[in-house]
Amino acid sequence: MTVNLTDLIRALSERQFATERQLGELASELKALQARVEALSAPAALQSAALPAVQVRADTAAAQQAAHGAKAEVTPEVLVVIAAAVTAFLGKKVCIRSAKVLQSPYEVVNPWSQQGRVSVQASHNFRSRS
Repeated sequence: MTVNLTDLIRALSERQFATERQLGELASELKALQARVEALSAPAALQSAALPAVQVRADTAAAQQAAHGAKAEVTPEVLVVIAAAVTAFLGKKVCIRSAKVLQSPYEVVNPWSQQGRVSVQASHNFRSRS
């Protein structure tokens, strides 16, 4: 089996061109992500201004928990942090009306539903690409 040198050079140059194009695309995506990170971190003044604006009362939170029968508490400090994060993300003031701790799906696993998930995931046979 003989390999033509021109074909080998052409294939190499095509791969180099494709690699350079991918590198250019990745560089532009990196610049876009850096701009997004700067935009998200820019409203730091908004975050500090949002903390006093959010009013959370411990007695109101306790009354809401008693009314909803929540087992785990959501402390007022956690509510303030959540409200500040949402305010920083959206760029406008938010008011949290209610919050409760949800049960983790890993705490209680129904064996029937787990077996169903296993059978569905096992039915997806992916072929390996070579």
